[in-house]
Amino acid sequence: MSKEKLIIFVKNEEAGKVKTRLAKSVGDEKALEIYRKLLDYTARQVSALPQKKEVWYSAFIEKEDVWDEEVFAKKVQKGDGLGERMSRAFQKSFEEEGVEKVVIIGSDCAELTTAIIEEAFSSLDANDVVIGPAADGGYYLLGMKTFFPQLFKEIAWSTESVLESTIQKAKEMGADYFLLPELNDVDEIEDWKRVEEKFWHT
Repeated sequence: MSKEKLIIFVKNEEAGKVKTRLAKSVGDEKALEIYRKLLDYTARQVSALPQKKEVWYSAFIEKEDVWDEEVFAKKVQKGDGLGERMSRAFQKSFEEEGVEKVVIIGSDCAELTTAIIEEAFSSLDANDVVIGPAADGGYYLLGMKTFFPQLFKEIAWSTESVLESTIQKAKEMGADYFLLPELNDVDEIEDWKRVEEKFWHT
């Protein structure tokens, strides 16, 4: 059994519940179509990675979607907010399954590549924590080789202070951390316009 795990957090494919900020510009159905393109892109970037791979859905497990059940184990997120949901996923991996490196990503980043995820895992050889900074002040990736529940507490999620607060907590714990390249998530119409062309031609 692999001692390394990649967790992908996704939202269920329901119009009106995904890419809500983007939907204000393009409508719910178009936002869902864009989200499905992001899911497909993410799946293609991670499918060949050797780590154990899990997809964690926001509400319920979907069948016959882009996530091949022969490649991805499927689970449901639990907890009241994003921080608690991520914390539980890390805790289960480390404390119940004995995994030695865990990396979590979302499905909103059209700039995330296989190579960057590989770098995240390799960086944990020499660091306790790895963070992928997002341009909006959040992060697109978080990884660790020891469970640090403090990284998920007292964070103002979905604000521009998430990254800064997370780094500060790592420093307070004395954890060595590594920063990956800064990337852009797709949250607003301007984000989508920047990456749209490559999606329609793939």
